Amino acid sequence: MILDMNRPVLPWWRVSTMWFVIGGPAAVVVAGFVTLFIAVRWGDPPLRQTAAEPAEAMAPATQARNHVVTPRH
Repeated sequence: MILDMNRPVLPWWRVSTMWFVIGGPAAVVVAGFVTLFIAVRWGDPPLRQTAAEPAEAMAPATQARNHVVTPRH
């Protein structure tokens, strides 16, 4: 205890551990804004979909789904 009292008190910005406490969340916030900027600036345009897809386009997926759920005899 006596050794702690003789140590000079540093301001918060001079304590290296404090930069880890502030730096982690600050890096996440900066990364979030960078991601938002990239998404807004170079985002892909939405695709226009038809009202109804033809049944032929779904045929391979339907066959695979039916094959998986069919019990073996």
